[in-house]
Amino acid sequence: MSVPAGTIGWVTSSSAEAQHLRDLARLRRVRDRIDREYAQPLNVEALARGANMSAGHLSRQFRAAYGESPYAYLMTRRIERAMALLRRDDLSVTEVCFAVGCSSLGTFSTRFTELVGMSPSAYRARVRAARVTAEMPSCLAKQVTRPIRNQEAGVRWPQLA
Repeated sequence: MSVPAGTIGWVTSSSAEAQHLRDLARLRRVRDRIDREYAQPLNVEALARGANMSAGHLSRQFRAAYGESPYAYLMTRRIERAMALLRRDDLSVTEVCFAVGCSSLGTFSTRFTELVGMSPSAYRARVRAARVTAEMPSCLAKQVTRPIRNQEAGVRWPQLA
């Protein structure tokens, strides 16, 4: 008995699509776990074990689905949370580093600078300045926040921390 030519292709295509959908569901669970547990010690091997995948396969599939590696996604989540904590202004940069799950202040600062474009301390200072200047007239805010190069002459406005 012969099988029609399109039947095998359809069955293979259907099962491949079903497998792809199962893989996407597993990747979504991995991403959701990262979003929930960003402050916990997570690594690609642990995430892969939880998804019943190899670390290499998880990394390749995650990058294909979301455009970045699981580690990069985790660090992005941690930095986003760190930005919120730095805006609150009640924790030191070191405390923020450990609160978001980073174990190295140097790595945290480097990654923060790469993603945000400034160091955590500079980010906090900019947030403080924005808070202070939001309450004053714009003409005064412009003068207060103006950078002073080479000890320019004239009126010295107080520098914001």
